[in-house]
Amino acid sequence: MTKLKLGPIADDKPVRITVELPAALHRDLTEYGRLLAEGASPVEPAKLIAPMLERFIATDRGFAKARRTLPNAPSA
Repeated sequence: MTKLKLGPIADDKPVRITVELPAALHRDLTEYGRLLAEGASPVEPAKLIAPMLERFIATDRGFAKARRTLPNAPSA
C-alpha cells in the first residue's frame, strides 16, 4: 500500500472556481487519484485539488504563525 498524504475525500458543498493547470500537473493529479483509489474507481483530479490545498495550508507553519500574529485574522 502506498502511503499518501491525503486520506478519503470528504463530500462537501463546493464553491466553483476555474483554474488552468499545466498538462504535467494534470497528469500527476490523475495518477495520484488512481493511486489514492487503491483499485477502486479513480478519484477525479478536480476532487483532489481542494483537499491538497487544505492539507498544504494546514501544514504551512509560516502561514499558521502569521495568522496567529496578525490582528483581526479570520480563523479556520
